[in-house]
Amino acid sequence: MMGRTSRVAIVGVGAVSAFGLGWRGLGGTVVEGKPLRSTSHALAVTHPGIEAAQVPALAPAQDAGDGRQRKLMSRGARLAAVVMREALRDARWSEGREEVGAFLGVGASGGAMEELTAMLQAGITACNPLFAFQLMNNFTLCHGAILEGVGGPNGAFFSRGGGTVRALREAVATVSTGECERALAGGSDSALHPVTWAELGREGFAARGLVPGEGAGLLALSSRPEDTALAWLERCEVLPVEGLSRVLAGSHGQVDTVLTAAWGPGIAGELESTVARLGVPVSDTVTLLGEALAASPALAWAVAVDLLAQGRAHRVLVLSLGVDGELGLVELAGAQR
Repeated sequence: MMGRTSRVAIVGVGAVSAFGLGWRGLGGTVVEGKPLRSTSHALAVTHPGIEAAQVPALAPAQDAGDGRQRKLMSRGARLAAVVMREALRDARWSEGREEVGAFLGVGASGGAMEELTAMLQAGITACNPLFAFQLMNNFTLCHGAILEGVGGPNGAFFSRGGGTVRALREAVATVSTGECERALAGGSDSALHPVTWAELGREGFAARGLVPGEGAGLLALSSRPEDTALAWLERCEVLPVEGLSRVLAGSHGQVDTVLTAAWGPGIAGELESTVARLGVPVSDTVTLLGEALAASPALAWAVAVDLLAQGRAHRVLVLSLGVDGELGLVELAGAQR
């Protein structure tokens, strides 16, 4: 748990989602609440007609690495590499990257289906040995770190929501204790991989209204006084859902905006009714961006920073509740406070 006195500066953000590449303007789009959905092309062969919130095609200059490098990446790794580049640029960290930490919530393995199919049909000898770089989900973090020269303390946390909050908490601890002065933290994932979507179907989430999404989000955290803060990170916890009332009691009169990142309309509605006692506006990011599993909390944090940077909010409480049932709580304040 991180107390309110352990403030860490957020000095840059990277995000890619159904909104497109970038985080500025994302807050207003979420508050307006118009879903960004279309029929999924990634699931067209195995699950035709699925409505999803998918990342639009990126221009070559916006994509990660080159063609050869991208063949080694899962979808989550590719999106993570894109936002790692964008977050570093946004923070203006062009030097000293070998000391920058990186902590990422990552989803399940997401290898290319054509290679998986070939391996199942002809045996493992039909598979390129480099295919392992797609299958190992820690490489969701590694590919971007290699491309951008990030070499500080790091950790990849398996996540369906709660693990991403733990990745942020680990990054905060690393920066706060001086293990490194700068760190990236967030999550990347895609619920549009056929195996992932099949799993969500077997677990009953699709039948209960889950709309799959994909994306990645990273916050650049710093303890250096020369780094200009966009916002301040003041609280980060993973707690039981039943502990929410206690938390809200301590936030009454301080928070002026609440963001939820909840996987389905039932749970989103339950969270909204619980936080209604604060008497502040509540918006749900998953309604717009879909359930992006490990990426959903991080995208909500990017939305919060945008609202704070625009002056549309002064203190934002972000509540994430993914398919793992773990409640994440992150509180952010405007840079002027």
